[in-house]
Amino acid sequence: MTNDDDRPTPQAPEDPWEKFGWVMGAIWLVFLGFPIAASVTAPHDLVWRVLGVCLILAFAGVYVYGFIRISNAETWSQVTAFGWRYLAVLTGLVLATSAVIGLEALAMVTFIVAFGMFCLPLRTALTLAVASLVVPAVLLVGFREFGEYWFFLPIIGLVATATGLVRVLEQRQSEHQEVESELALVAERDRVARDVHDVLGHSLTVVTVKAELARRLVDVDPERAKAELDQIQSLTREALAEIRATIAGLRVARLADELESARSALGDAGITANLPSDPEVVDPRHRIVVAWVLREAITNVVRHSGAGQVTVTLGEDRLVVEDDGKGLGSRREGNGIRGVRERVEGAGGQLTVAGGDPRGTRLEVQL
Repeated sequence: MTNDDDRPTPQAPEDPWEKFGWVMGAIWLVFLGFPIAASVTAPHDLVWRVLGVCLILAFAGVYVYGFIRISNAETWSQVTAFGWRYLAVLTGLVLATSAVIGLEALAMVTFIVAFGMFCLPLRTALTLAVASLVVPAVLLVGFREFGEYWFFLPIIGLVATATGLVRVLEQRQSEHQEVESELALVAERDRVARDVHDVLGHSLTVVTVKAELARRLVDVDPERAKAELDQIQSLTREALAEIRATIAGLRVARLADELESARSALGDAGITANLPSDPEVVDPRHRIVVAWVLREAITNVVRHSGAGQVTVTLGEDRLVVEDDGKGLGSRREGNGIRGVRERVEGAGGQLTVAGGDPRGTRLEVQL
């Protein structure tokens, strides 16, 4: 047999966005064809034109490698730290290229805007986008070239808007997933706590009752006391198995088993049990919930009620547990009842706990 602890821990599948997200940034490199064409046709010597092309290709390489670094970074602080360095290099390459092709280098500004939007804090990235619009506008007016190159401004603006929206949506999605994960963790903790309470509460109550019975019988009927001790040993093993199954999320209560367990627990506690013999009367959709409620109700009767008699009634969509004990008194609702109430309400039903007639307690579930 293989120990559960020896099983390999399942690994989460690798996020394809983290591995290939840089491709989304690299797609837009086709637009560097315009400044490359401008460099090739520039009215300069061949050396300068080749230098211009090399600068643009270097710009493309730094841009793509920067996005790869962003995708592979483990923390946001790492992204911001090297993001500033890459932006400085990209800006220097744009300025160097503008010495060869002039204002045609404005086509490269859009890439700086996009890169900054994904590696800087959002407010800083938006400031960079605004600066990327203002500075070219001033240059175009200053060089009296606004009429020829004005179309660069709306392009830069569209890139800033599109990447800004993607950045905001991505950030909100990340926050949403974080909250969703926390809520799932809280729900799972509540489930485990509720199930462990139901399992241990019932099992320990029955074990306590049987232990007291065995102590009384040990002198007058040793064989009967030995049988009770054997049952205690069996119950503790079953409880341990149930706890393991509960933690694994596999445990399902069965109504027939709970009725038999209730008969045994009430009998050992000296309480007369009027129990239905046919659990099949309950709608199959409701049997698991009814079984959990019955377990908690019987546990409370044995532990708290001081009753001499208990009557359990089953219907297609209802459960009633009545005892003739001391009633609710001033006791507040405990964790067990709150747990089964959550189960019932989660199944679309209603649970009520009130005083019996004329005394005792009446628990009713309507599904």
